Amino acid sequence: MKVFVTGGCGFIGSHIVDLLAESGCDVIVIDNLLTGSTSFLHPKAKWHRTDLLSSAEIDALFAREKPDYVIHQAAQTHVPTSILDPVADAKINIFGTLTILHCCVKHKVKKMIFASSCAVYGDAGDVSITESFPARPVSFYAASKQTAELYIRLFHRHYNLTYTILRYANVYGPRQSVKNEGGVVAALIHKQLAKEAPIIFGDGNQTRDFVFVKDVARANCLALTKGDNETFNIGTNKKTTINELAALISSFFPSPISCLYYPERPGDIRHSRLNADKAKLMLDWQPAYNLEAGLAETVHFYKTNRR
Repeated sequence: MKVFVTGGCGFIGSHIVDLLAESGCDVIVIDNLLTGSTSFLHPKAKWHRTDLLSSAEIDALFAREKPDYVIHQAAQTHVPTSILDPVADAKINIFGTLTILHCCVKHKVKKMIFASSCAVYGDAGDVSITESFPARPVSFYAASKQTAELYIRLFHRHYNLTYTILRYANVYGPRQSVKNEGGVVAALIHKQLAKEAPIIFGDGNQTRDFVFVKDVARANCLALTKGDNETFNIGTNKKTTINELAALISSFFPSPISCLYYPERPGDIRHSRLNADKAKLMLDWQPAYNLEAGLAETVHFYKTNRR
C-alpha cells in the first residue's frame, strides 16, 4: 500500500507517517517545511519538498509515485493568522486542497482522508457536539476548512472520489510548533521551560476537548479502510478549562510560573467538546490517552528536546 501524506514532516502528519511506516506501508511525504521539520521524518518515508500551491509539481509527483491513498494534513492552522490574512489562509486550505483533490481524481487514488477541525461548528455552546450539528464558522480558518469539506463531498458526487473527513478536537502532543500551530499546550509548556509567565487569552474559563496526537494518528490510519464517505469527530468528549490545563501543566514543574491574562483573541470560541461515538462505531476508534497521560508524555518530550 502506497500512501501520500501531505504535511508529513509536521506535528500530526509525522505521527501518522510513523504509524504507516511501522505497519509496512510505502509512505511518500509532501511538505514545504513551513512548520514541519525533517527531524520528525521517519527514516523509511520518502520526502518531497514542495508546496501545495505548486500544482504542476504536485501533479508530477502523483504521476511518478502513483499513490493508492492520500492523507491530507497540510494546512494553515492558526486562527489569528487567518484573521490577519484570510486570502493566504484560503489559498492554502481551499486551493491547496483543490490541487490535491484534482490529482486524486486524475491519478485514480482509491481514497482521500482529510484533516478538518472542530472549529467548523463555531460557538455551539457548552454541549457534546455531534456531527449533525450545523457548521457555523466564526473565523476564516474555520470557514476555509468547511469550504474544503464541501469541495471534497462534491468531488465524491461528481467524480466518485472516496473520502473520509476527520474533524479534530484540540490536538496536542510531542512535536507541536509553538509559533504557527496555535497549540495552547505547547505554548504553556514552552513558557514554563523558559521560566517565563505563560499567557492565557481571555479569562481562562473557556473549555476545550484535548485529544492526544497519537490517538489522532491512529484514527487516520483506521480511516484508510473504514468510514468511506463519512465525516467523524475525533475527540474525547471531555471538557477542560484553560485554567485547569495550565494548572495540570504547572504540576510537572517544581517551581511553576504564574500565568498572565491577555484579552480574548478574535475568532476564538468559548466552548468546544466533540462526541466521537460515530468514530467508535464505524472506525473502531476511541482515545487511548487521558489528558494526564498525554501531558506527561508531551512535557517529557519538550524537556528532552529543548532547542
